[in-house]
Amino acid sequence: MSIDEIITFIESLGAVLTLRPGPGDGSPEIAWEDTFFYYAPDGRVPATGQPFATIVTKDHPDDDRSDLNRPGAFRLNIGVGKDVFVRSTGHDPRETATRGGDPSIADTVLAHPVYGNAAWLAVVNPGARTEEPIQEMLRTAHDHARSRYQRRAGSQ
Repeated sequence: MSIDEIITFIESLGAVLTLRPGPGDGSPEIAWEDTFFYYAPDGRVPATGQPFATIVTKDHPDDDRSDLNRPGAFRLNIGVGKDVFVRSTGHDPRETATRGGDPSIADTVLAHPVYGNAAWLAVVNPGARTEEPIQEMLRTAHDHARSRYQRRAGSQ
């Protein structure tokens, strides 16, 4: 899957705000060329909350184990929740730090190398093997984000 195919799929889920930071928009340079997805039916970044998925195109400080500085490399990150995380990895998110594995392996669903303990999964250069599971995980993450949004809206 290409970055554009992933973006198109995520946006098809509905009520998605896609942010693609770049020069001149006030965002920090480290975020340029990355992509952030929020459930935002009003088109504004939620005051509280994180994106439900991101695409990163380069290594970040304290997050370089996926080796994204190589040509053509990128990583899709998905906040899936504990149940999907356990089904996908075979272990609890809190056990991520003690699990080995190479987070630079392509087309493989793995615990996020930094945010795995928060039930985030990651796939470097998604391909045919991970396309279906990724789409299902993105639907789940979108549903979770929608539920959080609705709970917050109902409590205000």
